Amino acid sequence: MTSVAADQHRWQHDDSAVTDSGLIRLLDAHRSQQQIAFLLRALHVPACTLQAAGEQVSRLELAQALNMLLFEKLLREVPDAKAYVADAMQADQRMHFDHGALRTVLAGNTGLLPAGSEAIVRILRPLGYVQNGLYPLERLRMTGRTYGHADAPEEIAQFFVSELHADQFSPEFQAAVARVVGTSLDPLDADAQALLAQLEQAGQLPMAAAQGLLPVLLSCFERQHELPTLADYELLRGESAEMAWIATEGNVFNHATDRVADVEAVAAHQRALGRPMKDKIEVSRNGRVRQTAYRACTVVRPMRDEQGNVVQKTVPGSFYEFISRARYIDEQGVERLDLSFDSGNAQGIFKMTAGDQNTSARTAL
Repeated sequence: MTSVAADQHRWQHDDSAVTDSGLIRLLDAHRSQQQIAFLLRALHVPACTLQAAGEQVSRLELAQALNMLLFEKLLREVPDAKAYVADAMQADQRMHFDHGALRTVLAGNTGLLPAGSEAIVRILRPLGYVQNGLYPLERLRMTGRTYGHADAPEEIAQFFVSELHADQFSPEFQAAVARVVGTSLDPLDADAQALLAQLEQAGQLPMAAAQGLLPVLLSCFERQHELPTLADYELLRGESAEMAWIATEGNVFNHATDRVADVEAVAAHQRALGRPMKDKIEVSRNGRVRQTAYRACTVVRPMRDEQGNVVQKTVPGSFYEFISRARYIDEQGVERLDLSFDSGNAQGIFKMTAGDQNTSARTAL
């Protein structure tokens, strides 16, 4: 076992070794010991994020804390993911959180929220993330951008932030987009923005400030706009399943992804268990990235009818993905993990939230 692997093994299996780390202090301010223990058992936690606690918290520690809470949130919302993780934990295996994906809208009116990917990227930059990929998603009239952590790109989960181009759709669609996301509020107040600016400049924050900022960052991954009307939802769904999804879910994680050694074997096993797997394995053009996913779970979301009454509608929710990444030798002769994505793969995965066009609405009791 190499020294790095030995360190990771020690951190992963000796809970006393991480008790007084900065990362655990961040989590401890918002989660119970039982909840933190679950996260440490469920997830591979890089040793580089488990440094002894001090007065300052690094951007790396804050990024890892946020990612762990985002992963926890997705498990609460996706039953198949929760079951998969429970199986893995029973077998003493941990998830290697590869990336999380979310959707944004580039439109003329997004309320108080910055338009498009900037709504999220303004958070990622201070946390140490840098853009490392640009992926046209022409069939969906979207653009995907990926962000990896500058301090530990192979260890810290990446973000896949997609941006829907509202101006490429019909005038009626654009008007519905404006009615929906034009009501958005900004979850970042002046104090949070000042702390992010400080973090971006210094690369660290005082512990108390970081603890206070963490739940604000988490709140950025939610629906920020008011309830859509049923009519607007149906209009949006008629042209873009992705925009309809944004109308109900906003900027929540569309999916989280487990990095596995053999995605084909994982898919076959999950299918044998009767879980709702995607039929196809998506393979990148260079052959080094292979991915598949569960089909999106079904959720019930509130909307408003023509009279303004709240109705409940069954719609697609989030899902869980699996990815295998091969190592390669780059042009400088350095061995690297292929952290890239593929436009074709991404558009195939996006179909998981297309949903059933026959879902119906009912008035809430």
